[in-house]
Amino acid sequence: MLGMILLFAACSAPVRQPQPAVTNAVAPPQSPAAAGPPRGGPPGYLSTRNIDLMPVLPPAPQKGDATYEHDRRIFRETRKYQGTPRWEMASGDAQLGTAQMLQHFSCSLDIELTPQQAPRMVQILQRATRDASQAMGKAKDFYKRQRPYLIDQGPTCRPPAETGNSFDYPSGHTTAGWSWAMVLAQIDTDHAVPILERGRAIGDSRVICGVHNASAVQGARFLVGATMAVVMGTEAYQSDLAAARQELATLRAQPHATPEPQRCEVERELVAIQPR
Repeated sequence: MLGMILLFAACSAPVRQPQPAVTNAVAPPQSPAAAGPPRGGPPGYLSTRNIDLMPVLPPAPQKGDATYEHDRRIFRETRKYQGTPRWEMASGDAQLGTAQMLQHFSCSLDIELTPQQAPRMVQILQRATRDASQAMGKAKDFYKRQRPYLIDQGPTCRPPAETGNSFDYPSGHTTAGWSWAMVLAQIDTDHAVPILERGRAIGDSRVICGVHNASAVQGARFLVGATMAVVMGTEAYQSDLAAARQELATLRAQPHATPEPQRCEVERELVAIQPR
């Protein structure tokens, strides 16, 4: 196990205290989703509807709440991952471009894909993520909760400048990761469990990275689930889902690239590490 983890490390890509120094930082993500809904791309499935999902989202924790103190404890305790392979994975999970997201899920799908190879899959993923991101952006603006490194001192796996002035609750990266996981699990039901595990890990990475509180990740998953419950009832989504399933089946029936088994074995070990 140790050898595999070392291999991953070699191959992986109000304020009360001073802002923490950034360590182990890498290049900024190509498509950050920290501040709000994604720009460009196809419209969401709910873009013509006036659906307010805020009432189903639990309120953000406030100072003095038990959850607020739990978030602080989780932030402090997860600083121990600094410099570990799971820390590096958390940094890589901040990459939210379409090509990077397909790479994140390649082991769980057991196929290497590019956006050009799978346009129907990309379309349904982008449209569903846009709907969830719209709901997430409204909640961020409403609650305006500070990020954990502005409350307690500690290193982050990404530069704080990446998040800018955006807020903590709910997590935008978790929204993207969990939206992709829920859609991919429906496209490829045979691999649903590892897909959902990998999607969960993208949210976990934000806690390990130190840029989101645990409650922000949980809130995002809750909001994505509520959004997808509505999205899945639309005829357009069901039509796109059928097309994406057929596209993936066609790609699998042809010669195709698969991820390197040893890399996937290491990834499974790291995905199993959850902040508690």
